[in-house]
Amino acid sequence: MRLRVEFTTEPFDLDEPPRHALVAREVVEGADLDAVDVGPFGNTAEGGSDAVLTAVDALLRKALDAGATRVSLQVNVIAEGEG
Repeated sequence: MRLRVEFTTEPFDLDEPPRHALVAREVVEGADLDAVDVGPFGNTAEGGSDAVLTAVDALLRKALDAGATRVSLQVNVIAEGEG
């Protein structure tokens, strides 16, 4: 099964990315995922279910440890031929 995760971390800082946002992005960029798209207001990553779920676990733990007060995420199953 393939999954797509979309996530944001808060609080926001429009002047400079906060540490928790940088840490979360480092987690997904360093994970064994097929596609990663990072942006100022949201991030998306895709891959096999084990890789995505492992990355989500690390993302939550590390972002919260780095000062995130909220992590919003959505996980979707990717239909065959999509993505």
